[in-house]
Amino acid sequence: MIGLESLAQTDSTASKLKFGGDFRFRIEHDWNSQNSSGVARDDRSRLRYRFRYGIHYSLDKNSSFGARLRTGNTNDQQGPHITIGGNEGEFGLVKIGFEKLFYEYQSKNFTGWVGKNTIPIKKINELFWNDNVFPEGIALKYWLHLGENSAIPSVGINAGHFIIRSSNKTFDKDSYLQVLQFESSIWDRITVFPAFYYFNQVGNFPDGQETFHIDYSIFHLGSLFKITKNLNFGAELYANLEDYSKNDSIPSNLQDQKQGIVLSAKYGKVKKKGDWLFHLYYAHLEKFAVVDYFAQNDWARWDYSSIDAAGSRITNFQGVEARIGYAIKENFNLILRTYFVEELKKVGIFKENGSRIRLDLNIGF
Repeated sequence: MIGLESLAQTDSTASKLKFGGDFRFRIEHDWNSQNSSGVARDDRSRLRYRFRYGIHYSLDKNSSFGARLRTGNTNDQQGPHITIGGNEGEFGLVKIGFEKLFYEYQSKNFTGWVGKNTIPIKKINELFWNDNVFPEGIALKYWLHLGENSAIPSVGINAGHFIIRSSNKTFDKDSYLQVLQFESSIWDRITVFPAFYYFNQVGNFPDGQETFHIDYSIFHLGSLFKITKNLNFGAELYANLEDYSKNDSIPSNLQDQKQGIVLSAKYGKVKKKGDWLFHLYYAHLEKFAVVDYFAQNDWARWDYSSIDAAGSRITNFQGVEARIGYAIKENFNLILRTYFVEELKKVGIFKENGSRIRLDLNIGF
């Protein structure tokens, strides 16, 4: 028989433990895609899905542990989706791995975590950092409050050190990312989030397939303009400050390709039943404006599969995305996205291009 003390302890444990997850079913079609040799890629249609499930346990009012599992190739940080019939065929088993595993401490103005978790930056799209990429390292966030009646009531400071690949030597020899970002709202209408990202000795290709290493020193100026409750416009600028002009490993026509701009217009959300959203994006990202295999993998079917690596290589492009969403009910929605892209600088004989459409059914629980 369970005593009252055991029951009380069980209830207390249950109140500290939270579970949650989501499921996505995707219909996807690619067409009008040409590779750098001028050869048309075959049109491609796929059915795909993604499953994630996580736990969060509160040790006390300030500290907690978290973990989350996901489907997908465990060597591909960008891609948690499984292609139906494509998992080595013949109803093979689905791969599952941890995408989050961390300890977190929170107080009134401060949050910090160690382990593997969401990158601590303000972002309004995935053109710099993919939502599915969870870095490993140390993250800090501090809010400096300046007064409720101030035009700038508070300033957030985000910082982090994340190890991309350990050298098994001293820390300075690692491949790593360091983040420093400020974020603030002005008159509750304009949000600005300037940042500096330093990538140390990053491989030109992912998954250990690199042929050389380079540094990235990326200045990012992000802004979001709130027009009405449901309508906002975003504008972002990326500038990699590194000089690659003496790097013989980089083709001469790409050595100065270090700038990027992203514009967006967003209306609506899909929070409760009957909600609609309409988003439009324009992106112009040169080759070294961002690190391609940490950024989005949505806009095109350009990847590193030819060198037996799992990541996507979607920089050196310009294109548009149109997005429509509808909430069937809370945590249950449909999102339709269409992409049209073209390569900026040729790396072969012809410019690559591509068109893609996706319909996602998203279910959260």
